[in-house]
Amino acid sequence: MAATLNVFVYGSLLADDVVRALLNRVPPSSPALLPEFHRFSIKDRVYPAILPLPKHTVAGKVLMGITVPELDVLDTFEDVEYARTTVQVTLLDGSDKLEAEAYVWSNKHDPNLYGDWDFEEWKQKHMDDFLKMTVGFVEELERPESKPRVATYESFYRQDADNSPAP
Repeated sequence: MAATLNVFVYGSLLADDVVRALLNRVPPSSPALLPEFHRFSIKDRVYPAILPLPKHTVAGKVLMGITVPELDVLDTFEDVEYARTTVQVTLLDGSDKLEAEAYVWSNKHDPNLYGDWDFEEWKQKHMDDFLKMTVGFVEELERPESKPRVATYESFYRQDADNSPAP
């Protein structure tokens, strides 16, 4: 059997629809906590970042059984803004600790990080557009000269802003 990995998710990938758009399936998952990290909002972005921070904990879930090709899709989706890192998480349905991959913000001193990021607020305000952007990203991946996810994100949201009515 092919090797599989666990991936701790804490932002847009908490939404099954976003995961399904990327992987063509929703893998089994389990709620989990990532100790000694904090989930930040990012100026001018609708998705969050995590960085190590003592005495903080990030709530999320672990996607189980991620295949190497699926991990490649997630790596491409997370792009250069994040570094995939092996972390220890605690599953909420017990006290089991589990090794998982997590996407940690690459710039530890980014001045654009602030406060907390809220998934419920994101679902209400941003999920529909983010899902459209994700579908566009997946379509772009299938092209020979595909754009990186950050470029897809920026062009999608710039186009969205250009199409909004003037105040």
